[in-house]
Amino acid sequence: MKSGFITIVGKPNAGKSTLLNALVGEKVAIVSWRPQTTRNKITGIMHGDGYQAVFIDTPGIHESKNHLGDYMMKSVKSALQDVDAVIYVVNASRGVDEHDSDYIGKLVESGVKTLAVVNKTDTVTPETLFKVLESLNKIPGIDSVVPVSAKRGDNTDKLKEIIVAMLPEGEQYYPDDMVTDKSMRFQTAEIIREKALKLLDKEIPFGIGVNINKFEMREDGRCFDIDADIVCEKQSHKAIIIGKKGAMLKRIASEARQDIEDMADYKVFLTLWVRVKEGWRDSDFMLNELGYNKKDL
Repeated sequence: MKSGFITIVGKPNAGKSTLLNALVGEKVAIVSWRPQTTRNKITGIMHGDGYQAVFIDTPGIHESKNHLGDYMMKSVKSALQDVDAVIYVVNASRGVDEHDSDYIGKLVESGVKTLAVVNKTDTVTPETLFKVLESLNKIPGIDSVVPVSAKRGDNTDKLKEIIVAMLPEGEQYYPDDMVTDKSMRFQTAEIIREKALKLLDKEIPFGIGVNINKFEMREDGRCFDIDADIVCEKQSHKAIIIGKKGAMLKRIASEARQDIEDMADYKVFLTLWVRVKEGWRDSDFMLNELGYNKKDL
């Protein structure tokens, strides 16, 4: 049996969560065009004949501007401890800069196996891709450099082969049918946040959180009753999230309910509320309430 833990890191909007979902074969991390969509460490498990790779997706590496940002960067740091390998993801359209090179160099110097993945190859010309690959191959100590399009699945099979070859001998950590260690409650909050980010597009800044107030199976065992708050930072944002005659909130709830039902394989009755909490990203109490717990770091 080959098994190991692999952390996925990179700048915001490099496509780390999309890559994780492609490797696992199921959606375990939410995806958005917005950078810094991922806020927690998300675990995804890739199973195969004689191997198990446990991936840890992380928030995009960025300069922290509030307590939420501090939490996210501590989350990245803790995810790099005691792992068997690291995948550093580069956005092909943005190329490799000094920050990327320095970060990869430090990973290599730490002694951890380091794999560079150039994602979003479908968005650039072959000439541009060649330059990115050339830049990465000049960094000494990288185990492999692999170009992929996680969104389309291009070259992901080759990437899986390389990852499996990097895994050490080990034990099976999770059952064969388990693709993430995150609870349904956590995944439900993430799904709601994903739909809000998608449908609100550029209207609302990043200050959206989701708190699950109720997550219960009905006595007949056929349906989950879920009650959740969408937390925003301003009263004006609340009006936008609710929409005219509640239309936007209904759309968010409808799309989220469908994904939650697919995940849970049960009927879901979802009720959403919108709550204003100014400056919640700098409130340790609110961060804890919304699931950003320091004990998880």
